[in-house]
Amino acid sequence: MIKVTVWNEYLHEINNPTVAAIYPKGIHGALVEGLSSEQLTVKTATLAEPEHGLSEETLANTDVLIWWGHLAHDQVDDAVVERVYNRVLQGMGLLVLHSGHASKIFSKLLGTPTGQLKWREADDKERIWVIDPAHPIAAGIGEYIELEKEEMYGEHFHIPAPDQLVFVSWFEGGEVFRSGVTYSRGQGKIFYFRPGHETYPTYYNEEILRVITNGVRWAAPSGTTAPAYGHSAPLEPISVKA
Repeated sequence: MIKVTVWNEYLHEINNPTVAAIYPKGIHGALVEGLSSEQLTVKTATLAEPEHGLSEETLANTDVLIWWGHLAHDQVDDAVVERVYNRVLQGMGLLVLHSGHASKIFSKLLGTPTGQLKWREADDKERIWVIDPAHPIAAGIGEYIELEKEEMYGEHFHIPAPDQLVFVSWFEGGEVFRSGVTYSRGQGKIFYFRPGHETYPTYYNEEILRVITNGVRWAAPSGTTAPAYGHSAPLEPISVKA
């Protein structure tokens, strides 16, 4: 079983009636229902909970953390960010969704201020093209996923060159965007996936949920031995040189 924690600010759904109508159980609730699988156990955490729901114990029992944030990036406690950062380096997978690109944790892991891009809310059609059809995150997806309406994100996206580029989006207004990218940091794997603006029912789309589920499986810890750092004794005897 892969143990998944879905973290969500849970602010739009409380304060915006339009969003509440789309996601009455919150974005995290929709993801829990959409990710239900015999191979996954899924729980949630939100900003308002003590330690934002991400205590040492919770993270120690999380194989993959899914992160959705937008309004309150600056309200996430730096100590919690550091805790999540260390768990990723230790092997916990991280899926960052949509506006989570500007989160403290994504920026810290990538080493860049990742909030820089173009955006527009104009009901653009989005076509998410599969760039790497052999990648396990794209398993079961055709040539593209088409969303009737979504928020536009456009290049340039201020991120380091990704390890792998899995998806690229095209928007009705003409922009393109690197919408599915992967990284590794320490023993952990990171997948950023663009779609999921709060005023659209994107997280009910079966293909989007399939990609996220694939991403969880891909990012799950590999179980490899942690590397050793610092002073090290020799593996073989070292002969004394004359």
